[in-house]
Amino acid sequence: MRYLITGGCGFIGSNLARFILAAQPGTRIRILDKLTYAGSIANLDEAANDPRVELLEGDICDPAAAQAATEGSDVVIHLAAESHVDRSIFGAEQAVRTNFEGTFRMLEAARDADVRRFLHVSTDEVYGAAEGVSFDEDAPLLARNPYSASKAGADRLARAYWVTYGLDVVITRPANNYGPYQYPEKLVPLFVYRALRDEPLPVYGDGMQVRDWLHVEDHCRAILTVLEKGIAGEAYNIPAHNERPNLETIRLLLDELGKPESLIEHVEDRPGHDVRYSMKSEKLEALGWQPDIEWEAGMRQTVCWFAENVEWLESSYRRGQEFFAQWYKDR
Repeated sequence: MRYLITGGCGFIGSNLARFILAAQPGTRIRILDKLTYAGSIANLDEAANDPRVELLEGDICDPAAAQAATEGSDVVIHLAAESHVDRSIFGAEQAVRTNFEGTFRMLEAARDADVRRFLHVSTDEVYGAAEGVSFDEDAPLLARNPYSASKAGADRLARAYWVTYGLDVVITRPANNYGPYQYPEKLVPLFVYRALRDEPLPVYGDGMQVRDWLHVEDHCRAILTVLEKGIAGEAYNIPAHNERPNLETIRLLLDELGKPESLIEHVEDRPGHDVRYSMKSEKLEALGWQPDIEWEAGMRQTVCWFAENVEWLESSYRRGQEFFAQWYKDR
């Protein structure tokens, strides 16, 4: 099997590349990555030198790069995205361009290359806030920030290519991922970075926003399950059923690091902050998938990984420190 992973030098993509190489020794993986602030060859670790891996540096919005990467691939796993909600609020243009136009370019390239299957990785955020409900795949997409709106548009565009052109497309909507190599703009690695330096942890509002925490390894297994067994044109939720208020996650993080809760600093909430995400999983469970990694054990292991890889954490943070200074200066 010849896989193309867009965004394969990012958090989920690099974990997925290693996961596939271990699970399918005879496979070959091509990675297309722009190597922005959140993508680094270092994230691939030993996989970067694996002879089964080919790395192409390029922009998914560039038709020539998309075509070159897709040619000869059997399966496209489309992960490349601008995935940070805060950055999309600060300036929406890059999120819209990468997440929507980039998906369009990859779909066009996949259609021209006649790939067997195109898996588009969406997000649980396309449903909007889940206040008192858990969404199934038929729920309306009511995204409430530029990031999730751009992903919702890409989600629907991917399905349109199945309906209109017959391209074998499947869509996944994962919950909030965590695990090693996550760029430190997201809650867990960012707060580990700051806690290790005894800096305040800027918690939005009351900190009671609920997220469903999906370990990246469980996500990787789900992707391969949908690739193998999913029905063309269908979307599949990937929840973990680990719904926790952010404050609970933050307190566990501090406990694992041996740091005081006095580091918690409540700041102005971000605009349009969804209070809760929650999805049903029956459709994916019918394909034989279940999450394996228990929340507390997985979260503590992840916190330890970042604490033990401080050099990686600090060098990653420095690539985006200008944004952090701008975003948090008035909070």
